[in-house]
This record gives sequence, C-alpha cells and structure tokens, in this order.
Amino acid sequence: MNRVIVGLSGGVDSSVAALILKKKGYEVIGIYLKNNSQNSFCDWEEESLSALMVSQQLGIPFYIFDITNYYQKIIFDYTIKEYLGGKTPNPDVLCNNKIKFKLFLNQSVIFKADYIATGHYVRKKTTCIAGQTIYKLFTALDNKKDQSYFLCNLNQNQIQKSLFPLGKLNKEKVRKIAEYAKLINAKRKDSQGICFLGQINLATVLNKIRNKNLGQIIMINPKCKIYKKRAKILSGLSTIDKLEILSQKRKYRPRHGKIIGYHKGVYYFTKGQRKGLKIGGLSQPIFVIDKDLNQNILYVGLGNNHPGLFHSVIFIQKENINWISKTYKNLMDHQNPFQVKAKIRSRQRFQMASLYNIKQGIYLYFNSPQRALTEGQYIVLYFRNELIGSCLYT
Repeated sequence: MNRVIVGLSGGVDSSVAALILKKKGYEVIGIYLKNNSQNSFCDWEEESLSALMVSQQLGIPFYIFDITNYYQKIIFDYTIKEYLGGKTPNPDVLCNNKIKFKLFLNQSVIFKADYIATGHYVRKKTTCIAGQTIYKLFTALDNKKDQSYFLCNLNQNQIQKSLFPLGKLNKEKVRKIAEYAKLINAKRKDSQGICFLGQINLATVLNKIRNKNLGQIIMINPKCKIYKKRAKILSGLSTIDKLEILSQKRKYRPRHGKIIGYHKGVYYFTKGQRKGLKIGGLSQPIFVIDKDLNQNILYVGLGNNHPGLFHSVIFIQKENINWISKTYKNLMDHQNPFQVKAKIRSRQRFQMASLYNIKQGIYLYFNSPQRALTEGQYIVLYFRNELIGSCLYT
C-alpha cells in the first residue's frame, strides 16, 4: 500500500483530496501547516480544528507542523523586500515551491511516504521520451478553478512525488462528494490569502517603514514623444535587434508630464492601479503607469487605454526562467520562434505569444499588447493546455 501525505488546510478541496486517495487504497496522513505569524491574518486555530475533525472522520493520522518562522523568512520578508524594491511579487508561487512542495517532500522522507498530495486543481500526466520518464502538468478540466499558474516553479522531482486528485473534477462535484461523505466542512467557504497560509498584513507593515514624505503624482500625456513609433530606428535591423529595442522599458522623467497631485508612498501602488490615487475632477479615471522610487514619484495616465499601460515585447533573463522539463527548452533551441500561450495573471485568459530563444534568455512577443506588466510578476507559459514553464519579470 502506497503512503501519501496530504496537506490539509481545513477547507473542502484538500479534505476531498484526502477522501479520494483513501478510497483508492492509499495510506493517508494529514498534515496542517501552522502559521502563527503576527504579520498574517491566518486563523490557524479554526482551520486546524476543521482539518483535525475531517481527519477523524476519515480515520487518518493527523499532525500539525509549526512553520511560523520559516514563513516569516521565506514568504513574508521576501514579499516586503520586493514591495520596497518597487515590485509586485506573487507570494503564492513562492509558497508552493518553497513551502508546500518542499516541506511536504521533506516530511515524506521522515514518514516514509511515497507521495505528497494537495487540493490543487491541476492534472498530472507521465510520458516517456527517449527512454526518460517526463512528468507533466496540465490545466484542470474546470477552467474556473484551474491552479496550474501557481505551480509554475515546480521541478521534475516535485511533480514526480505529487498527486492532484481534483484535476478532473469541478468545484460543484467536489462539494457534492464532501456532502455525500458528510464531511464537516462540506459547505465551508473557500480559504483566502497566500497559499492558504493567511493574508499578509501588508498595509500595516508598509505604513511603519514607508517614506513619510509626500511624493508627486505626474500625469503623462498619451501623445508624449516617449510613445512615438521608432520606425526609423527599427528599419533595417534584424528581428532580435528589433525585439531588443521594443523590450526596453520606458524611462519617464518629470518633464514628460505635469503634476496633478501628491501621494503618501509609492510602495502602496502597483502598475495598472486605479484606486487610492484620490484625484478627482478629470474626464476619465487615471491609472498608475510607472513609479520612481528614488524620486518618490508616481507616473499616471488618463484613461483605460493609455499607451503607458501596454507592452508587446519583454525580455526575460536566462536565470529567471523555470522549465518544467528540458523537453520544451530543447525543442525551442531548434524551433525559433516558438508559439506559446501565456498568462501574466492567474485568472487571465491565454495570451498568444511568440517566444524567441537566445543565449542570454528569451524574448516574448505578444500578439496583443499586455496591460500593466509589473516587475515581480510571473509570466506562465503553456503549450496547448500543458504548463511548460515560467518567467520572472524583473
């Protein structure tokens, strides 16, 4: 009998995952990750009690591991550092890679378990290429619940040792399974926050360390010369040279616009943000298009279609790319450009893009300009419905 460790969050998804695995004949062990950090809103006592009661219903062993200090160092400190650096990080991706699929794997060795399992909505498949077993991840059948985006930094070893029982189910079916089994959390609301470890109390922390000085809000005219087409510059250049120019980030200066107000800290804002600017009396809403940490300036644009909100080409350095397997990386070396689907946000629809592979990294040329690309985000890559890799935009 294969033994599996299931990460129980107290919610219905992970509980049904444990139930399914037990019915399939696995020896199931439930583990709850306790996060008691003062910088988190996580109600670990309620959640762990729910996980304990489900474990008792299923008749499986249950353990609580305190990861408060680890969470503080790996997730919280990283997130604050990124925000202070002007970026907008995605802690959920880091949490899965560094906590769930790392700590669980470490515990699987201690418990002599064959696998770990979670309640993620994603499908796993196995194939053999040139005598080598390759482990693949695919989007869930329930597109609304698909969580493949958040697993974009996993490696072959992590995927090999993982099971995802909910990949072929929709949420309604999961609820029905829980209700039929009379699980105590069958109607419990879905967990919120970072990787089910609680919402980070960012506002409180940033308020303590932010720059107390007021900063300028400068509005950039959509007809500013910085947006003028560079046809003359691009003429006669090779494709890669053109991509290099098109991928360069715009460098705004105060002279490019006019001051329309003041803010209380650039750290609170991210590209594409509308709320919190507190500027009224304009014909259209304004959006953050960039920020200058050194000069404490927010650059904004008028209207949802302001050119400063959009980019068509980005460059990702080699060290910021994670391939789920080497299969596609090797394929791209021989097929340049390579057509991929991409997401810059988890709930975004697939965006078609051409991937140009060079020695230093890759260029992504989107068929449609992407709105509010923000440093710190992950651009997750797919081929058809297969997750093939991710790019950290810096």
